[in-house]
Amino acid sequence: MTESNDGIDRRSAAPMYDQLRRLIVEHIENDRLQPGDPLPGEHRLCDQYGVSRTVVRQALGQLEHEGLIERVKGKGTFVARPRTAESLVHTLVGLYEEVERRGGHVHSDILRHERITADAEVARALELDEGAPVVVLERLRHVDGDAWSLSTTWMPEDVGTHSFDVDLREASLYRLLAEQGIVATHGVRSAEATVATHEQAQLLGLTAGAALLRLRSVSRDESGRPIEFFVAYHRGDRSRFEFQLDADSSRGELIRIP
Repeated sequence: MTESNDGIDRRSAAPMYDQLRRLIVEHIENDRLQPGDPLPGEHRLCDQYGVSRTVVRQALGQLEHEGLIERVKGKGTFVARPRTAESLVHTLVGLYEEVERRGGHVHSDILRHERITADAEVARALELDEGAPVVVLERLRHVDGDAWSLSTTWMPEDVGTHSFDVDLREASLYRLLAEQGIVATHGVRSAEATVATHEQAQLLGLTAGAALLRLRSVSRDESGRPIEFFVAYHRGDRSRFEFQLDADSSRGELIRIP
């Protein structure tokens, strides 16, 4: 960017933050910057355009919301990577299968994998008695080397026991269960917007309060028995969820999640 105050018209009806936003977009396009390339920081933009830090933060916040830039705590501001289209909301596939289908790679850090007793929420989702034994699997998922999502999966003990003899860092849980004859055929999956807690932000490489998409799912086998309940938090700056629609399948249902 040129080191001057040119570009901000203080007589314009357009807000200064929106003018600055457009100038940053022009800089990215004209200089043909690529995903991951660094952008000027807040102090430099303040000096360059003679605007306040509030104006700069509004402009960067809007660009981040639009998915054009990403701000990494302690590192700076960068051109954002393109968001990957996912169909996890409306199909019974897992992240591993979704990414594999487009030629990517998923690696999981196993944060927790053990037998526990079901609390009220887990028991209700899996249709078990509270206190019944279940297997919990908590994973930090990486896609093509980038931290992508945090997921916690609960399974009835007789289902989850199959997961203990497999290295799930590089394997698909759904595929593993299918090999044991346990196949999800239907279920309910919901999505809602939320923000990252301090702990989630640290694991996902975000700032606390960054946008996340929370998926909540209960999958059932052919008999109707719940075989899996999971809650997953996906980075809002990495994922874009797409839905296939047609006139014959326009029926929807509003489900209240307790």
